[in-house]
Amino acid sequence: MKPIIVAPSILSADKTKIVSEILKAEAAGAQFIHIDIMDGLFVPNTSLSLDFVKQIHDQHELVNDVHIMVANPLDLGPAYAKAGADIVTFHYEALIDDEARKLCIAKIKKAGAKVGMSVKPNTSPTVLFPFLKQLDLVLVMSVEPGKGGQAFMPNALDKIKVLREAIDERHLRTLLEVDGGINAETGKQCVTAGADVLVAGSYLYGHEDFKARVQGLLAL
Repeated sequence: MKPIIVAPSILSADKTKIVSEILKAEAAGAQFIHIDIMDGLFVPNTSLSLDFVKQIHDQHELVNDVHIMVANPLDLGPAYAKAGADIVTFHYEALIDDEARKLCIAKIKKAGAKVGMSVKPNTSPTVLFPFLKQLDLVLVMSVEPGKGGQAFMPNALDKIKVLREAIDERHLRTLLEVDGGINAETGKQCVTAGADVLVAGSYLYGHEDFKARVQGLLAL
């Protein structure tokens, strides 16, 4: 069984001491730091920015896992790659056709980052199948994208199973990530279904036993 990757989401971190919050995740054993970018168009809320990624990307040793919930990933995807993102994940739903999605993948890779694609809760995971060979990561949203602290949507488990089977059948190394409502219980369900990467925000940040919670997820 592959080791689990934990990606604390700084959406839930204390922004007044963000570097120390990231370093806390690193010291706790996390391998990724999950950075949510929202433009107020693709999703209602706004969060973080290109300048933020430029400022923090080299202040730690974690993988900068940048999830862009934006309406214009063709331009912003490569921009975040150049700003220091190690992985840029854009949304399937943000582009109108598969040619645009393939172009977005190519542009992000050319800009120097690995690339992921995400689907919202109401989008079938099978839409990702044509892209799996080109993707380094696929992200299943287990809440509606746009804000932290939402409850886990159980239909995500079926999506994870479908994608796990598709990735394994193709003998790919594409990582399978899940984001939204992750805690010890839902994290275990996701790992059992086939997830490789667990994004957790409010379950980790704001708790005195932060390190123990990260270690618990790593041990699932």
